[in-house]
Amino acid sequence: MSHKNFIKAAIKKPGALRATAKREGLVKGDQKLSKADLNKLEKSKSPKTRKRVQLAETLGKIRKGK
Repeated sequence: MSHKNFIKAAIKKPGALRATAKREGLVKGDQKLSKADLNKLEKSKSPKTRKRVQLAETLGKIRKGK
């Protein structure tokens, strides 16, 4: 993708996954989403939530420049 800020463009609704996790009672306040939380959300019935988890896992693998 030639877009300079492709990650920013890939995330259509920032915070949506976190909001879902809060509704499910997985995180409170400013806690980070853990791998265990993502695994629980990945088993969701909602296909959108599953896609958001997949994107979060992919973005977690990307490392900043050396």
